[in-house]
Amino acid sequence: MAYDLVEFIKSILLVLTALIPILNPPGVAPIFLAYTQGSSERERKAIAKRIAINGLFMLLGAMFVGTYLLKFFGISLEVVKVGGGLVVATAGWRLLEAEDHSMEQSQTTPAERNNLKRAFFPLTFPFTIGPGSISVAITLGVALRSRGGIDALNLAGGVIGIVLVCLTVYYCYRFANRLLDRLGETGITVFLRLSAFILLCIGVQIFWNGASELLRGLISGV
Repeated sequence: MAYDLVEFIKSILLVLTALIPILNPPGVAPIFLAYTQGSSERERKAIAKRIAINGLFMLLGAMFVGTYLLKFFGISLEVVKVGGGLVVATAGWRLLEAEDHSMEQSQTTPAERNNLKRAFFPLTFPFTIGPGSISVAITLGVALRSRGGIDALNLAGGVIGIVLVCLTVYYCYRFANRLLDRLGETGITVFLRLSAFILLCIGVQIFWNGASELLRGLISGV
């Protein structure tokens, strides 16, 4: 019984340590702010909550049925990385090229409806839950089933870990404006541009990881 409890706790910690660095909620918070310009505090709270809930279901789905879905459609993880990397890189480029006056204009117009539409795409996928985190969640689902102890307890630990991850996302997005208020208007603009550039680089890196794995498999098969 004590051994199963230890494995249960280890499962929670495994999910936390695997997903938090990849999701990097504090790092994505500026992107969340950029896409919710003009929203009130109440609206940002609602959007952050929806993103966290969307992310919860996506990660749970990837952990429990991701492997079976990919096999059913004949899609490899490498292809997921290539496609997801292109989406992330494109979104980062658009943010990088966005005009400042368009952001100022969005502050004076009602944005709640448009922002709620963006809560899933692109704010949940691919900004928060990208191909990298989906791949990790799928891998975690396989790993938790092959660990010692009782599978049900291991998977329950995985579920709790994902819930904690999504709560972290919620609070980082919910209070993103407070984290950046001290930077001032110019500082926020610089920080958002830098974050957009980093997002572009992340997308290119994800694409390259998937493409290099595909090329490696192609070369080894020749």
